[in-house]
Order: sequence, then C-alpha cells, then structure tokens
Amino acid sequence: MYKIILRSQLLLCLVVLLVCFIPAKQKITIFSIGDSTMASYSKEYLSLFGDNYPIRGWMQVIDKFFNKDVEIINSALSGYSSKSFKSTGQWQKVLDKIQPGDYVFIQFGHNDAKSDTVRHTNPQTTFRQNIINYVTETKSKGGIPILFTSVPRRVFTDDGILKDTHGQYVTVVRDIALELNVPLIDMNKSISNLLNTLGPEDSKKLYLYIQPGIYKKLPDGKKDDTHFCEYGATKLAELAVQELKKSNLPIGKNIK
Repeated sequence: MYKIILRSQLLLCLVVLLVCFIPAKQKITIFSIGDSTMASYSKEYLSLFGDNYPIRGWMQVIDKFFNKDVEIINSALSGYSSKSFKSTGQWQKVLDKIQPGDYVFIQFGHNDAKSDTVRHTNPQTTFRQNIINYVTETKSKGGIPILFTSVPRRVFTDDGILKDTHGQYVTVVRDIALELNVPLIDMNKSISNLLNTLGPEDSKKLYLYIQPGIYKKLPDGKKDDTHFCEYGATKLAELAVQELKKSNLPIGKNIK
C-alpha cells in the first residue's frame, strides 16, 4: 500500500512538473504601420484642444473587436508616408519586434502624394517599391503582411458622388496584393461605398466636424474631411474586421 501511495505521489509530481514546463500560449500580435487615419492619438495631444477632442485613427479603436489573445501595437504615425516611415527609422523599430506568426497591417498613400521631398513618392515607382519592401521584409521575419488601401477623403462632386482623391496610390496596392499573393483589405472601396450611401451631409458624422464654441482653441469649429471622429474610426475598424473575417486568415478566429 505504501509503495502504491508513493508511486501516486511521484506521478502527481511528474505531472505538475510537466505542466510547469509547457510554454504558455502566446498572444497574437498585430503591428500596424501607416498614417494619421490609422494612428493612435495620445491623451496629451487630445488635451491640447480641450477635454475629449474627438479625433481617432481606426487602428486606435480596433482592439474592441478582438478577443484577449490579440495584442495590438499601433505604430502608425501622423504625417508619415511610405518613404518617411522607413527613412526616419520607424520601420526598423517595428521590424525588430516582429516574431513568426505576427501580423503587420500596412496602409500608406495619404502623405505619399505630398509634394515635399521628405514624403513624396511616385505611385508606380518609389511608392510601389516601398510597399513591396514592407511586404518582403515582414515575410523575412516570419510575419504575415496584410495590405490596406488608403481610406478616402470626404470630397463629393456637385452631383453628390464621392471623388477619387488617391488615384494610383490605391490601384498600385491592389496590384501588389495580386502579384505577391498578399491579403488585401480594400478600405478605400468599402468606405467609399459607405460614404456614397450616406451622401454629402450624413457622411460628416464619420469625420472630424466640430461645431463652433465647443473648444476655446477652435472658436470657429473645425471641418476636416480627412480625419475621423471616434464614431467614424470605430465604423472603419468594424468594416476592416468584417473583411478580415472573409479572408479566411487564422486571425479571423480571434474576432469577436
């Protein structure tokens, strides 16, 4: 009887030891690189204008759509293009952290069209090569790149039809996704459809429209057809995860 009890205790200790040495399940990490429409805005920045200044990037609010096994590291920055994000060392900071199985959401185009030499790229040459480099370098670390087309600006024709303000910066991303067999989330298409459905007036509720008198530093209010309020950013994030679900990528299982 004593030997049986001793064996049982030894077996229990062995099981406990094995459990202790089984590595804990690691979280899936999603990195994101891009511009101000994707970026997170700090409390310090928001407080420059007043309490709860409403600007938000869509990656800033996307975590609510994922379960606890996903960690979001939003490295998108206001004012950056595919060129300046690399040249200033921001990309290297992200690249150094990527582990096999991590995702990298890539969205550039808004600032690539700027005329200054720090940010400007040609859609068919330098922009194209920059996006390809982000994809290949992500893959070299075992990461999973996902391309996102630029979200549209709220610019309508006199007939109430949304204008295309991104041109080849969108079509090039679509082309690269096909050529390199990389997942594509066509934000430009899905948000453009939404804006056309809402129309010129109702679509304002997605963007940064602030009435006069709300913030002392903005006595005349603000009309911004590029950046999004919290409601708009959340709507963009919701559409993004809906498209991710359709992509059949493993990350889709972590969407609530």
